[in-house]
Amino acid sequence: MSCAPVCGGAFESIPIIDLEDAFSEDEALRRTLAQHIRMTCIDVGFFYVKNHGIAQHCLDEVLRVNKEYYSLPAEEKMKLHHKTVPNFKGYSPPLEANIQPGNKGDLHEGFRIGWEEQSGGSVVQNTSRDGVMAGANVWPDRPDDFRTACMDYYHAALAVGKKLFCLFALALDLPETYFDDKTVYSAATMRTLHYPPQPDAADDKVLGIGAHTDFVCFTILWQQTGLEALQVLNSREQWINVPPLPGTLVINLGDQFARWTNNIFKSTVHRAANKNIIDRYSIALFFGTDYEVNIEPIYTCVTAERPAIYQAITAGEYVRQRLKAMYNK
Repeated sequence: MSCAPVCGGAFESIPIIDLEDAFSEDEALRRTLAQHIRMTCIDVGFFYVKNHGIAQHCLDEVLRVNKEYYSLPAEEKMKLHHKTVPNFKGYSPPLEANIQPGNKGDLHEGFRIGWEEQSGGSVVQNTSRDGVMAGANVWPDRPDDFRTACMDYYHAALAVGKKLFCLFALALDLPETYFDDKTVYSAATMRTLHYPPQPDAADDKVLGIGAHTDFVCFTILWQQTGLEALQVLNSREQWINVPPLPGTLVINLGDQFARWTNNIFKSTVHRAANKNIIDRYSIALFFGTDYEVNIEPIYTCVTAERPAIYQAITAGEYVRQRLKAMYNK
């Protein structure tokens, strides 16, 4: 692990955590790694991971198909506009969302998908448990291999998320399998994202995406190499750059985990603006729990000195409320 000194959230860079020991059969190594993650989650809420197990070919292919997809005419992409389907999946055009109140809109376009069999069958997960994201994915006609490349990456990132949940459990002094029965139906959604260039952006009211916290447990973010855009806010109200590092993913904790851990783990404010002169692409996999799971402070995070802060709410209802607010839907 490589980690800059941190103190009460006044970090100046983002830690790098090596996941190699996460795959070790030696429990002591896994527990040591989990303790590093615990301190990072308390102080920063953001970290890079390397040795995550996703093949470079998989990353290259999903980038290729998304470059091709986002180059299609707007009318072609709007055929799958997410407001024409009930489950928030599909395409969202630039400036439609506005995640930061007071801003003029988020200058990016995205395509959202959820869990689906990687093999290409029509099976979707049990819709009685799907909640707000119930129903099948929708897929564009072009490019032909868009679905294949996206689902290959989705399932590879899903495996990283499952491994991280084991480490988070150990970091919270819980059994390693604590989250297993709460993530059976893989309530993870993924957005591929295209940020147009904003090289002369001077108006903070129009960013690629405004300042916000994510509302799931954690996000797995792949960033295109060589193009800086992401920034994280530290406790001194300073914006810290999170440049893309080759061979890494970025992990950031979300509001569900802050609620679950009684604010022991940090859900950190972040934003992105593509001030480069070329298009930028990224992929975010938002990892939550099964939608019927109650999100309330975990017993290891509550003491007489630290009573429970939050009331219980189901994960599905929480996600529904946040998505409706984001899209005014």
